[in-house]
Amino acid sequence: MTDAHYTYRDKMKPLVESILEFEDMELVDIECLRMKSRWLVRIYIDKEGGVTLDDCGEVSKQVGDVLDVHDLPPGPYTLEVSSPGLDRPLAKDRDFIKYRGRKVHVRVAEKLEGMKNFRGRLVDYLDREGEKIVVVDVSGKTYHIPQPLIIKARLEYESDQ
Repeated sequence: MTDAHYTYRDKMKPLVESILEFEDMELVDIECLRMKSRWLVRIYIDKEGGVTLDDCGEVSKQVGDVLDVHDLPPGPYTLEVSSPGLDRPLAKDRDFIKYRGRKVHVRVAEKLEGMKNFRGRLVDYLDREGEKIVVVDVSGKTYHIPQPLIIKARLEYESDQ
């Protein structure tokens, strides 16, 4: 992802979090993608008991107004607000802690032990003197992935069967 993605996302984050805090909701993630003629801003929200369509609509109106006032991102954009879904992104420390034991897909920026994609079970999330490590078991082999290397981490859908 480009530096602009992170810059605009980082500027949007406190604005969106203040709106969601007032609504008793949580910001799961923000994606800010440059398309051909406009930006695509995706905001994933959650709350106890789940997010409704009305929640998404209300948050979309409020966030859209705030982004327009702050000209974020600059120029035309499309705003999507939704629940994180079954393949919920894992972005915060508490996400990795909460979903230990679940199936995950972790993608890293540079090869780690010859791999860039890790699909397996989230075993643990460690904080070793400030160095955060995501521990994933892939087919019986354990990988220790430094969090700064992670581009994207998501839950994988697991059927109950």
